Amino acid sequence: MTNMTSAPSYTLRGLTLIGWRDMQHALDYLYADGELRKGTLVAINAEKMLAAEDNAEVRGLIEAAEFKYADGISVVRSVRKKYPDARVSRVAGADLWEALMARAGAENTPVFLLGGKPEVLAQTEAKLRSQWNVNIVGSQDGYFKPEQRQALFERIRDSGAKIVTVALGSPKQEILMRDCRLVHPDALYMGVGGTYDVFTGHVKRAPKVWQNLGLEWLYRLLSQPSRITRQIRLLRYLGWHYTGKM
Repeated sequence: MTNMTSAPSYTLRGLTLIGWRDMQHALDYLYADGELRKGTLVAINAEKMLAAEDNAEVRGLIEAAEFKYADGISVVRSVRKKYPDARVSRVAGADLWEALMARAGAENTPVFLLGGKPEVLAQTEAKLRSQWNVNIVGSQDGYFKPEQRQALFERIRDSGAKIVTVALGSPKQEILMRDCRLVHPDALYMGVGGTYDVFTGHVKRAPKVWQNLGLEWLYRLLSQPSRITRQIRLLRYLGWHYTGKM
């Protein structure tokens, strides 16, 4: 039987990614032998890879995170191209967060929620409690002042949270997780971007069929044409992929 608590790693442009076979593998890896791992989870897609290439601070933040995983289908395809034997699947950040919350509810793992608009955060808390009986030990919306950060970090530490999920968008959430860990290292941190909005139905995610085809980016582009400049940047990533520069 394959050991589900360990996972191979693969390198793309100097970044080391965890190779999870599926969602169950991801959960078993994070809850290794019933003990939740400590560190930072960062979802890697083509946009993040470009940002890491262009911005030294972003690269430093991503490199410092222990658990980098392939969230974008293009990244999965690049891993498979570079490592033909790789058994790696896309684990979408939003899906991983939901699966992790369900597991946290079952294991009574204390969770702290950070980020989002006040009303979205309140709805997220209510839904997590009713759906999976999640033990939420504290929360803070995304509207706090820089001078309140230290007190927030201490509140997170004093809450005893073992999972801290941060919805502030990149690279803001990665900076906050890095700084918070100095005060409260004894937890698993996860940057979740707009996941609370999707979870509470404020933002519609691509239908499953688009996700399965790896066309979530196209769905988002069609529903938000303003993303075109972001998508054009991705041509550079395709260049790396097809010329073997991964």
